[in-house]
Amino acid sequence: MRGPRLTWRQWLGWTGVAVVFVLTAAALVWRGDILRAGLDPQVPFQTYDPPPAPDYGRRDAWALWEAAAPGAGDVPVFFVHSTTYDGGPHWNAPIGEPRADAYLRRVVLPNHAGPFAKAGPVSAPRYRQASLYTRLTLRDDAREARAFAWQDVEAAFDAWLARHPEGPLLLAGMEQGAELIDRLVKERVAGHPDLARRLVAVYMIDAVLAVDAVPADVPACAVRDQSGCTVAFSAIGEDGEAGRRRLRRALVWDGGRLVDLNGRDALCVNPISGVAHGGRTAIREHAGATNATGLEWEAHPALQSGRVTAECRDGLLRHSQARGESFRRGGSWADRRKAMPYNLFYGDIERDVQARIAAWRGQSDVRPSRQSNSASRT
Repeated sequence: MRGPRLTWRQWLGWTGVAVVFVLTAAALVWRGDILRAGLDPQVPFQTYDPPPAPDYGRRDAWALWEAAAPGAGDVPVFFVHSTTYDGGPHWNAPIGEPRADAYLRRVVLPNHAGPFAKAGPVSAPRYRQASLYTRLTLRDDAREARAFAWQDVEAAFDAWLARHPEGPLLLAGMEQGAELIDRLVKERVAGHPDLARRLVAVYMIDAVLAVDAVPADVPACAVRDQSGCTVAFSAIGEDGEAGRRRLRRALVWDGGRLVDLNGRDALCVNPISGVAHGGRTAIREHAGATNATGLEWEAHPALQSGRVTAECRDGLLRHSQARGESFRRGGSWADRRKAMPYNLFYGDIERDVQARIAAWRGQSDVRPSRQSNSASRT
């Protein structure tokens, strides 16, 4: 016996359900590709008209301008922030783009510039940052957009250095900002002895650096009571495939170009121990993680110590996971691909900075006292 026939309306209804099901499943499978494609400017970088350059003589070109936290020391800090602009119409963000600027103020500065606030006044330039999209593809256009941002950071550094012609100084960057600080050190600090002597330390966080390209006069920090050296690490959990993928996709400077790491050893200085390529730290050594999102610059976040262990392995900082709602990624698909919206090593970086300032001051007695403006462009 035949069952009851579907009416045409029933048939259309079931067909519609099936179509919706298939489209929903496809959207879930290819959601990342769809969202990534939506951030593509759809124009070759060679024909792209970038936004106007910032004027670093104006305060509105700076996200932080000599911002001194209560009780801060006298070591000025030049901080270059991570990626906050998603992409879409631009390869490189216009200065002051509202959504990117809001993310910078709310998430990045309190979590990642904050650990340097005790050192002294912090200055953080706005710059025509490469979009998040450029970090999701290895296309030549994306590499050129990332390299383009360098000219703004160099100009900001010149303006900042003119305000601090002598005395100690500290350089720091996060993710894209760390990548640009790396080039700054190679081109503007290394090979300039008078400026290198003034350097307390340079911090390049959430960035992959080639060990064989670290300048000899700004070496990796081998111990905590060392100054004039580099603290650099790219933090990741214990997932081995994620680590291999990060190294496969890593780009490093070759002059003014970004090229594949291509199997070279990557630099890792453990922020908990302050030691290059340091082994696993004990949980009691961890000085404190925090989620400082939304915190005002003048306020110091509460730190949760003894939360994570970490070790340098295969050029990456492998760390245990911190439990708690504060240390879970949230936000949009794009936000989850940016630098962490919390800081697992906030207290450790703070402690490391103070130790290296003390080391610099202890060594300054035996250094030549002559200061120079040799850092200006040569």
